[in-house]
Amino acid sequence: MTSLLPRLGGLAAATAGMLLLAGPAAAQQSGQPAAPAPSMQPQPTTVPGRPDIPNAEVNQQLRGVPSPPAAAPADKLPTAQLTVPKGFKVEVYVSGVANARSLRFGDKGTLFVSNRNLDKVWAVTDRNGKREAKVIASGLDRPNGLAFHNGTLYIAEGTQISKLEKIEDNLDNPPKPVVIYKDFLNHQSHGWKFMALGPDNKLYVNVGSPCNICEPPKTNGQIRRLNLDGTGAEPYAIGVRNSVGFDWHPVTKELYFTDNGRDWLSEDLPEDELNRVTKMGQHFGFPYCHQGDFTDREMGWGRSCDEFVKPVAKLGPHSAALGMRFYTGSMFPAKYKNGIFIARHGSWNRTKKIGGDVIFVTLNRDGTVKSWEPFMTGFLQNNNYIGRPVDVQVMKDGSLLVSDDYTGAVYRVSYGNARVAGR
Repeated sequence: MTSLLPRLGGLAAATAGMLLLAGPAAAQQSGQPAAPAPSMQPQPTTVPGRPDIPNAEVNQQLRGVPSPPAAAPADKLPTAQLTVPKGFKVEVYVSGVANARSLRFGDKGTLFVSNRNLDKVWAVTDRNGKREAKVIASGLDRPNGLAFHNGTLYIAEGTQISKLEKIEDNLDNPPKPVVIYKDFLNHQSHGWKFMALGPDNKLYVNVGSPCNICEPPKTNGQIRRLNLDGTGAEPYAIGVRNSVGFDWHPVTKELYFTDNGRDWLSEDLPEDELNRVTKMGQHFGFPYCHQGDFTDREMGWGRSCDEFVKPVAKLGPHSAALGMRFYTGSMFPAKYKNGIFIARHGSWNRTKKIGGDVIFVTLNRDGTVKSWEPFMTGFLQNNNYIGRPVDVQVMKDGSLLVSDDYTGAVYRVSYGNARVAGR
């Protein structure tokens, strides 16, 4: 079933009561006292009608995987335990970036690194192989999503999107963030954002479902796109539970995205997904159908998975598939060209954990998935994490960066004898 929701110009009835206010950054910009944060949306403690199934917030109290309170020292990073295919090499690109999440490059080679659990955005500069990480924005609300265009860094927070103009020219004296968009519900469950710049020079941002399993508000459970000035917001893909990674095929320009499946149905069901958008407005199943072939036991009555777009690949149950990029470099062997690297953060509520790795997806000529295989492993040792990969980013020289929010580091994977080079 393909369904296009109404355009979100003024965010109609479902958001009319949201009265979302500009964050502290906007207040600092005007010299006025900081406005209060938008009201947090209430969370049900259980799935409606099923008190035995806790929601995502209760989940964290039961079996979460807490991150260390600070980044690991460089000499304590598990680099030697990370495994890649023959001919590849893993090295530390930068350390000491606590809760390192999304990765984006600026036009002048600056690597920007976001936070989810903390409040900062970092800039990593590389001058003749000597790297320095510095905080360029702080006091932010879950600043997980990053995009960059023509000298401007865009930051997607929990309830708003802001921008830092000419940031690479002002890393030592960064400007205050300027808010361009603030029409997001405030919710803790799946409230952080992933963001990217599309081939149409528009911002794309996930708006997660504020629950483990529920009928989400009409403004949630989608990937939304908007103009660079914050206008023209509209849903691009719907029926999306929580995507924390997407990218566009280098040739067809079609959007591919990862999506995390619901919890507390089974240790082995459902699997996370890799999806492909072939036209705007497609519905990808949530909350009625999971992994393309399994109707939800609470929400799926009277619905068929044939109503919705099926994933192009299943990525493992609760593997937490997050950041993904198409490989467009020339350093790696030819088999990797235009394939997809996906960081799997790793399961947290399975008896036997899976994920904690980077996988590689090979596509057929028609854009369907041929196969996927492990690429970078070792973050999961003896059913415990020594690191948790979050995002991947291809460098100008063709090497691959991998962020790890558990150790607060970014790794570089290269092939052959190539030396590191800036973007």
